[in-house]
Amino acid sequence: MTLGPIAADMTVTRGHNMPPDALDEAIAPFGDAISEAENWLDGEPVQNEAQMKAVDALLRDVKAAKKAVTEAEESEAKPIYDQWKAAKARFAPTITDLDRIAKGLIAIVDAFKRKLAAEKAEAERKARAEAEAAMRAAAEAARQADAGNIEAQRAAAQAQAEADEAQRAAALASKDTVKGLRQVTRYAVDDHKALLNWIARNRRDDLTAFIDEWAKRHHKDCAGADGLRVWQEKEAF
Repeated sequence: MTLGPIAADMTVTRGHNMPPDALDEAIAPFGDAISEAENWLDGEPVQNEAQMKAVDALLRDVKAAKKAVTEAEESEAKPIYDQWKAAKARFAPTITDLDRIAKGLIAIVDAFKRKLAAEKAEAERKARAEAEAAMRAAAEAARQADAGNIEAQRAAAQAQAEADEAQRAAALASKDTVKGLRQVTRYAVDDHKALLNWIARNRRDDLTAFIDEWAKRHHKDCAGADGLRVWQEKEAF
């Protein structure tokens, strides 16, 4: 009988120089039971009591196999896990303190950075407004300049040069930003009932998912809740 993927490679090769593998040793005693269990799993449900008893016996063996494999896993993983925990514990205080220092530095510079950023944003706004005004003035000077009037042509050219310079200044202002600031989106719920009604109208699936999760968590202690049906029945385990 051919073993399935769970137990396919659980026999230790003879004559090798490696120590026995914990997984192989744990699963080996249950190879026949696992193969037989896989034979039963052909999509056909149990039809009689004899079949039920046979499946129950196989289920006991499969649960025992899982227990043995779990214990082997814990035995092999525990030293590694303990070493991992020890390393995390050794580094954690220093990492935490560095985070604390970083947060402190951010806290003492935050207000000034925001103030400076606001000032630079205002300077950029003014530069943009001046550039737009200069471009409009240059366009108007060019429109009104008589081709035969050299002074008017020179004035129009000067207006265009000033407009170009204003555009460059505005571009530089847009690049003059404060480092270490980021855009964040914050929120506050001012009216829970109003927000709940909005969700019910516009995001019903979100509300349904919340209600389903709430019912999953609280159906035992809130069995009398309106709209919630709670009952008991038996099932195989």
